[in-house]
Amino acid sequence: MKVLLATEKPFAPAAVQGIREIIEAAGHEFLTLEKYTVREELLAAAAGADALIIRSDKIGADVFAAAPGLKIVVRAGAGFDNVDLAAATEKGVVVMNTPGQNSNAVAELAVAMMIFISRGQFTPSTGSEIAGKTLGIQAFGNVGRLVGAKAKALGMKVKAIDPFLSAEKIIEGGAEPAASLKELYSTCDFVSVHIPATPETIGSIGYELITSMPKGAVLVNTARKEVIDEAGLEKALEDRPDLKYITDVAPGNAAALSEKFGVRFFATPKKMGAQTSEANVNAGLAAARQIVDYFETGNTRFQVNK
Repeated sequence: MKVLLATEKPFAPAAVQGIREIIEAAGHEFLTLEKYTVREELLAAAAGADALIIRSDKIGADVFAAAPGLKIVVRAGAGFDNVDLAAATEKGVVVMNTPGQNSNAVAELAVAMMIFISRGQFTPSTGSEIAGKTLGIQAFGNVGRLVGAKAKALGMKVKAIDPFLSAEKIIEGGAEPAASLKELYSTCDFVSVHIPATPETIGSIGYELITSMPKGAVLVNTARKEVIDEAGLEKALEDRPDLKYITDVAPGNAAALSEKFGVRFFATPKKMGAQTSEANVNAGLAAARQIVDYFETGNTRFQVNK
């Protein structure tokens, strides 16, 4: 089988070498396409592939049409909204993610962001501490639970909400369950967002929720920019000069927000959640192992287009 590693944003060399070793040890051919600049390069490289490993690369119907022999796509990371799942299913292609491999990196970033913006982005000013504050976690999966554990270790109280988890499961995970999303936002000094971008969640965090937060509250988003109603966010920051927003998924109005709100707003230049050498290697190797396992045993444990 031909396994193509196609990444506009390349893996670390150690990760690429590890992926190669796993693929070739299983008797498959390993191909790479890194730092491509035009979509035609991706389509041409994918044409003869049986399997595809990607990161944040957009995989749509055009890729599946160009690669008739494609059997599996693995997104090295948790999010998979960059893959057209309907198009994949139509062509009979299995799509997987690698949940948990980037979780600690994202969780550490979320906590670091809370400290960074609470201390005025390290400008010469009087900031505040996060110890003794209440953190609300919106979605209590792999990342959310790690954020909660790290926050508690720093002296924070932790509340969480997740539509897929019972109150008992949230308690087992070390957090106090919130009765509703409105309660979470209105009672927490920080809210850390970890929801995926779906038709139900896109634009769901807007003016009403944000302005319900307590005085001096901070909204932290290391999930997807699409879940934020950007116009509502801007109006909330205008009407509530005590609120702050920090994210590693820059909104479309980032320049305006930065100009208007100074140290109350910060967005990283690019998505930083998984940008650690450890996460880079972990996700890449997991993707390679899942492809080998799929070809050898048919294992579809992490399939996301069932």
